Amino acid sequence: MKKIISAFFDKQFLKFCAVGVVNTLVGTAVMYGLYNLAHCGYWFSSAMNYVVGSVVSYFLNKYFTFKSRKQSWQEVARFALNIAVCYLVAYGLAKPLVRWIFSGLSETASDNIAMLGGMVLFVGLNYLGQRFFAFKDAGKEDENGGDKGVFSFQDSEKGEAGDGTNKAQ
Repeated sequence: MKKIISAFFDKQFLKFCAVGVVNTLVGTAVMYGLYNLAHCGYWFSSAMNYVVGSVVSYFLNKYFTFKSRKQSWQEVARFALNIAVCYLVAYGLAKPLVRWIFSGLSETASDNIAMLGGMVLFVGLNYLGQRFFAFKDAGKEDENGGDKGVFSFQDSEKGEAGDGTNKAQ
């Protein structure tokens, strides 16, 4: 079990979380500002959160978190598809679930809670989607052209830098 956990919660995950803090601050300000100050609707406000946040996320995660140097439209398309699917699933589940749990609240209060819940669901789904789908080939080659694999454990005590093995198996 420890090996499985270390395969997901490594230095890459910590970088993803740091990028997520930036995205969350920017996106949340956009979303709640549009909903509460500009009086835009739930779907538009939450979608704008992810339009703005996704642009920031793409570049920070591509170059900082996953170290992808590819210049490919397929990677951009996978990233966009991942964001869209995560958004629809997270916010599509959050709104009816919150309305059911907090049935006595006003629509505004319920929507604000649903947006927060949607954000939490989105983060988990998005990490998995970016790591194993959008940037799935990132970091597979080391500086010498050798294949390091998705789980290189270069930054952990499980393996030595650049040895190309996955000692978690």
